[in-house]
Amino acid sequence: MAYQAGRHFLQIPGPSNVPDRVLRAMSAPTMDHRGPEFQKLGAEILERLKPIFKTESKVIVFPSSGTGAWEAAIVNTLSPGDRVLMFETGQFSTLWYNMATKLGLDVVLVPGDWRTGADPQVVEEKLRDDASIKAVMVVHNETSTGVTSRISEVRDAMNRVGHDALLLVDTISSLGSIDFRMDEWGVDVVVAGSQKGLMLPPGLGFTAVSEKAIKASESASFVRSYWDWSDMLASNKTGFFPYTPATNLLYGLREALIMLIDEEGLDNVFARHDRHAEATRRAVNGWGLEVLATNPAEYSSVLTTVMVPEGHSADNVRAKILENFDMSLGTGLGKVADRVFRIGHLGDFNDLALMGTLAGCEMGLGIAGVPHQKGGVQAAMEYLAGAEAAATRAA
Repeated sequence: MAYQAGRHFLQIPGPSNVPDRVLRAMSAPTMDHRGPEFQKLGAEILERLKPIFKTESKVIVFPSSGTGAWEAAIVNTLSPGDRVLMFETGQFSTLWYNMATKLGLDVVLVPGDWRTGADPQVVEEKLRDDASIKAVMVVHNETSTGVTSRISEVRDAMNRVGHDALLLVDTISSLGSIDFRMDEWGVDVVVAGSQKGLMLPPGLGFTAVSEKAIKASESASFVRSYWDWSDMLASNKTGFFPYTPATNLLYGLREALIMLIDEEGLDNVFARHDRHAEATRRAVNGWGLEVLATNPAEYSSVLTTVMVPEGHSADNVRAKILENFDMSLGTGLGKVADRVFRIGHLGDFNDLALMGTLAGCEMGLGIAGVPHQKGGVQAAMEYLAGAEAAATRAA
């Protein structure tokens, strides 16, 4: 490919763009991970992570992808043959289901249309009918569809039944982008990754764990070594890790947490993501196209998944946009392959970057020959200008 001036627009829904400040922090010389300076860093990060999960519980950091954190959540809390409840809300819930079955869990899978999230009413019905279920496992924000499940309502449903099942939640694409409240919502294990809302490269997996989950780990009988929480928690007490940590990623993590929590503030981070999501949906409506999510209460603020009309290829739209404007959009996965493209609007992202992204999409739709109306970009810009003016008046 010939050289193209300007920066590449990475608008997939993760990995997200990494801020220069985080990149610079990661470029520091690697320190001794058994020395006193690292001990201070480790202790600081483990404490700083708690507000991002909105928890007072322990947060465990693995040198891994989010998939590794998935496995850690399962093998530390459950045993082979345990019955669990899962929901087919998209590609990533399907992959977590595949892992659970491979590991030997007895999975009750609620099928879905990939356009809606986990249904709290179904949670209540399933738990009322089956006292043997050991855990409910839900993906908070389904990255393949742009649908956000209502975790607080899932917990309310569990409470109404009085069921003792654990609640395990994947926040890999929502943590640091969408409001999530581990303690308030009674979540027992939260799974997360570094490469989305936390504005880091891939390479860190997280599990935040309640006291109930730690208690469950004491009797769980899955064989585990690398993923064993007990080894991590024992070493973490003094700021260290039981094996070599991803030192330079931890430098970057500390910087990202300072930016998100101390400087911008989480409420402002969430409002920014909400604003960009609404502007993007207005653009899609302006184009005369349809978003995949059907329930406004479940619209994602991390990404917007756009359906192309029958007879047209979403992959062709993405290819034309990449070729002409050096912008990457998310591909359709699984059941929606080639039927949708995904616009990521998460992480280190502002209004002007969003307008550039939407302009590239609108021009790309035309180049790809997809029937659409002009004016989506204008609709988004008018919304952003109005939202900014309202914020200024309120201030």
